[in-house]
Amino acid sequence: MAALICGSLAYDNIMVYPGRFKESILPDQLHILNVAFLVPELRKEFGGCAGNVAYNLQALGGEPLIMATVGADFGAYAGRLSDLGLDTSYVRTIDATLTAQAYITTDLDDNQITAFHPGAMDYSHENHIPANAGVTIGMVSPDGRRGMIDHADQFADAGIPFIFDPGQGLPMFEGAELRRFIDQATWVAVNDYEGQMLQERTGWSAGEISQHVEALIVTRGGAGSAIFANGEEIVIPPVEAAEILDPTGCGDAYRAGLLLGISRQMSWEDTGRLASLIGSIKIAHRGTQNHALSPEAVGEAFEAAYGYAITL
Repeated sequence: MAALICGSLAYDNIMVYPGRFKESILPDQLHILNVAFLVPELRKEFGGCAGNVAYNLQALGGEPLIMATVGADFGAYAGRLSDLGLDTSYVRTIDATLTAQAYITTDLDDNQITAFHPGAMDYSHENHIPANAGVTIGMVSPDGRRGMIDHADQFADAGIPFIFDPGQGLPMFEGAELRRFIDQATWVAVNDYEGQMLQERTGWSAGEISQHVEALIVTRGGAGSAIFANGEEIVIPPVEAAEILDPTGCGDAYRAGLLLGISRQMSWEDTGRLASLIGSIKIAHRGTQNHALSPEAVGEAFEAAYGYAITL
């Protein structure tokens, strides 16, 4: 059951600030904000939502297909995807551009400040959803604005159920556009901040959004997550991580668990718990694609965490 993941492939520049942003930002001076953070630690990683979700999903035994646009500097990342055996049939190179670049600074409270150069991602609309490629589930994650709109339309026209995961691309859209995305999607996944913005812009409450889709999934960091489905709120507890090192990419790891659980027709309780577990495994490693997963190891970890077994 192939999952087509539309979104970014990016080089991540990850910086860790050994302090707290709130100690350097004066709330009453935000209108003249001018701050600098000394970041002794800097890492360059392979990332992007589509790459991160696909990395996790394949390791769990899924069948991801990546749809993305990349730049002339993509060679190193292309080699990595090839080594991992990930299908790149729908990755298009835009020669006159750079691959998307993210500059992410994280503080001791796991707050993040991100600057993002979209580069080739702005050409994502040049990719088109294949209607006859065996795709059974899709995802529209942060990408070029026009690409996100077009891919949602194409998934809907092809009758392929998909997750709308607007992420950091959410501010690009107004209320009417977001309401259309929700009506086209089968599921919506956001974090708690994005969820509040989505409610404000659409004018719909979480319960109302969930009435337009099969489920609304809201992640809440260390507080776990919630799944609004079938007229109820299913609370998913967090899984205690072995170590908290880097939250970057945890949301993408969670979404890979969602895709697998949905594809395997698991209950929402099991799907949410699996997704939460994958996020907790990721947070104990630096970077977005440096943790090891396997169906066997995850199955054992699931049973240890929840006291019962599932089949992956």
